Amino acid sequence: MKILVIQQKMIGDVLISSLICDNLRKAYPNAQIDYMVYEFTIEVLQGNTNFDNIILFKEKHKKSKWELFKFLRAIRKEKYDIAIDAYSKLESWLVVLFSGASKKISYLKKGRAFLYTDAVIRKQTTNTNLGLIIEQRLALLEPLHLNIPLETFPKIYVSKEEDEFATSLFKSHRIDQSKKTIMVSIIGSGPDKTYPLVYMSKLVDFIADNGDFNILFNYFPKQLDDAKTIFNGCKETTKQKIYFSVLGKHIREFIAIMNLCDMIIGNDGGAINMAKALNKPSFIVFSPWIDKKGWATFEDGINHISLHLNEFKPELFEGKAAKVVKKETKLFYDAFQPELIFPSLKTFLATHSG
Repeated sequence: MKILVIQQKMIGDVLISSLICDNLRKAYPNAQIDYMVYEFTIEVLQGNTNFDNIILFKEKHKKSKWELFKFLRAIRKEKYDIAIDAYSKLESWLVVLFSGASKKISYLKKGRAFLYTDAVIRKQTTNTNLGLIIEQRLALLEPLHLNIPLETFPKIYVSKEEDEFATSLFKSHRIDQSKKTIMVSIIGSGPDKTYPLVYMSKLVDFIADNGDFNILFNYFPKQLDDAKTIFNGCKETTKQKIYFSVLGKHIREFIAIMNLCDMIIGNDGGAINMAKALNKPSFIVFSPWIDKKGWATFEDGINHISLHLNEFKPELFEGKAAKVVKKETKLFYDAFQPELIFPSLKTFLATHSG
């Protein structure tokens, strides 16, 4: 049996959808399971043995019709039995059509049902703390009627060499590992997913004031100026606890460093999802335009806590669609003052600093 799983999206999505492969391997140990993703996401899959091949959909396949044709022809030659499309966009529709699979599974979309043998209704509500995004992905397995207890926790694997790298890095920067180390995801993937820099400085100050912690910053090199703005906005006593230059050069280095940390705090995004997959407690500040029910995975009020402005000032959102909120993100973020976050953050820090 040959199975193709398709998830051409961001790092967090690829990590969550790896659960599909984990459960397929459990149900069909002898099957060939291939996972199709974008090239920039593969680092979160390293060490996972629950798929046989990673199939890369590259930039050239988007830009060149000839390269796309060659890619689809290679897919056709595999003669898959099952195709599970967790992406469900034009790129993946073509792949599904060329896969030759007799069973094609995806989400129900108006005008697209003819592409698939099984169209699953995408859930909009959840009664568990798994998070809607996980329940939606696992629902794609329902047409297969798998007779197994489902794996529900995505995992990231850290090699011995990576662990040794992070340990050596901590030693070289004289980070005292007898203290709790907190990774702060100080900047989101874009301005509309980034808690205001001046507010973030106050959150970092609050963290430093509530325990003798080592504090690391997570950001991309291109975000260095913003990172410096946050650092410079902190109190001098806080700066002494921040190891500003301890930063992974790429995703695998971040994963290794995160694996030595005790918790993560900050903007929602890939860093948070990777930390959770490493079984680290998380405290998330969601962007006002994001519906947190999807990505507030494993929320239990203890190990995983997330906050949204709508929980404090629902009147601001009345009669406003998500598109409107997104356009006015700055105004909404300005209303999400650090003082609203401090009480829950204080409890989280007290719980995990013992």
